Amino acid sequence: MRLLKFLFLGIFFGIILSKSEVISWFRIQEMFRFQAFHMYGVIGSAVILGALFLFFARKTGMKDNEGKPLVLKPKDMSIVRYIAGGTLFGMGWALTGACPGPIYVLIGHGFITFIVVFVGAMLGVLCYGYLRDRLPH
Repeated sequence: MRLLKFLFLGIFFGIILSKSEVISWFRIQEMFRFQAFHMYGVIGSAVILGALFLFFARKTGMKDNEGKPLVLKPKDMSIVRYIAGGTLFGMGWALTGACPGPIYVLIGHGFITFIVVFVGAMLGVLCYGYLRDRLPH
């Protein structure tokens, strides 16, 4: 029963992705070809809202789902790993027309070919999990 709120949050997130046209292959191609501002506006809005949320979470002493204080660990800002990861993510996004979140929405809309993309994403996660200890972090 505790997890029910996450189901409703996921459904709400899917509706937002759908209504904002973030799942549209044409919108994604416009972004990668620098032909429209739409996707950059959506992504920029998400970054700004995320930054505001983190600011207020720190100021108010927000707690996590288990009642523990919310702790954000500093990240290693090694430029090579962000360039490599961003390049792989961007190539996958440009080739498939979907990043991880919208895959579920696209399948829910009846685009069953995205099951192949979903399986590929899960295989990538499994490969990373297997190779994680051997990769430079």
